[in-house]
Amino acid sequence: MSSQSAKPIKRNKPSSSAISEDAPKVTQAMLDTARFRVGLKDTPRKQRVNIMLDTGVIAAFKAKAGDRGYQTLINEALKQYLSQSVLEDTLRRVVREELSHAH
Repeated sequence: MSSQSAKPIKRNKPSSSAISEDAPKVTQAMLDTARFRVGLKDTPRKQRVNIMLDTGVIAAFKAKAGDRGYQTLINEALKQYLSQSVLEDTLRRVVREELSHAH
């Protein structure tokens, strides 16, 4: 790179909206009752949990996840399982209702 093509680095000016010393400290209790939004739509929240999983399960999710993060992949797998379970329950109920009307 030549010295002529190098551009000077611009420094950010201090923001006028910087947090003042008078601002209240955010507590966990405040976060627990907060509404999280993107735009004007509420967004689903996540909750931190500690669970014990087999090392093979973790290794498989880490290998499959790549750059996405294995915890995100585990969360998506659990959501998919829940929606599949709801679908299976609904299908079983509908089939039972149809069979009972057929007799």
